[in-house]
Amino acid sequence: MNESKVILVTGASSGIGLAAALKLVEAGHTVYGAARRTEPMASIAAAGGHVLSLDVADEASMTAAVDEILAREGRIDVLVNNAGYAVYGAVEDVPIDDARRQFEVNLFGLARMTQLVLPGMRAQKSGTIINISSMGAVIYTPLGAWYHATKHAVEGFSDCLRLETAPFGIDVVIVAPGAIDTGFNEILGEQVRAASGDGPYAEMAAGIARTAAPGQGSKPSVIADVIARAVAAPRPKTRYRAGQYGRLLVFLRRALPDRLFDKLVARFAG
Repeated sequence: MNESKVILVTGASSGIGLAAALKLVEAGHTVYGAARRTEPMASIAAAGGHVLSLDVADEASMTAAVDEILAREGRIDVLVNNAGYAVYGAVEDVPIDDARRQFEVNLFGLARMTQLVLPGMRAQKSGTIINISSMGAVIYTPLGAWYHATKHAVEGFSDCLRLETAPFGIDVVIVAPGAIDTGFNEILGEQVRAASGDGPYAEMAAGIARTAAPGQGSKPSVIADVIARAVAAPRPKTRYRAGQYGRLLVFLRRALPDRLFDKLVARFAG
């Protein structure tokens, strides 16, 4: 069995975060699942893990969560930055405050959690930071500018961080899921209709909503397995890709000229 590690998973109330926390508990690690709502994480506690209230857009909440783990365990070996969400709608239609909130959670919350765990990891000369990105950091879709922008930013941030932390024995890993069945599509369809269902982008919004059918994509357990492998690896990869369409669409994005990929995405998006 691999050495037990103290692991903090953000956004653990559903989807990938919940599946990852349960998988890591099963692997014998000391796991803290964290999210704004603790009730949906009851299964983590039942499996032998721990549950924390955490809002990655609130400084006091983030600091308190890290301090609590350090007080109880003395260290944090792995941070899984999974908390995030998507804002969909035409750039013209999405209020700029909503866009700022998107960055606050998906990028700045991730960055602040990283800042809070780094001093301890440097002191122990070891640690792993796993940032959950998306195939959306490489590809793009209409009406998804703000979401894709945050994922592009997460990957740029992670690449720079990897160089900074390597001399201290700290690994930085990007996990980039493809299409995962987490309820994302249902929410996306509702969002895009609310933001851009009327007006000049209505036809485009209707197409996106039609293609965002619930129940599509790989199960969250596919990504949980990848996260568990990265945690267990003595020298993890810098990037892992898994999940429906993930590798294929990234390959096509890199292989095709921009205009041709634009046409492919427009057709796929309806």
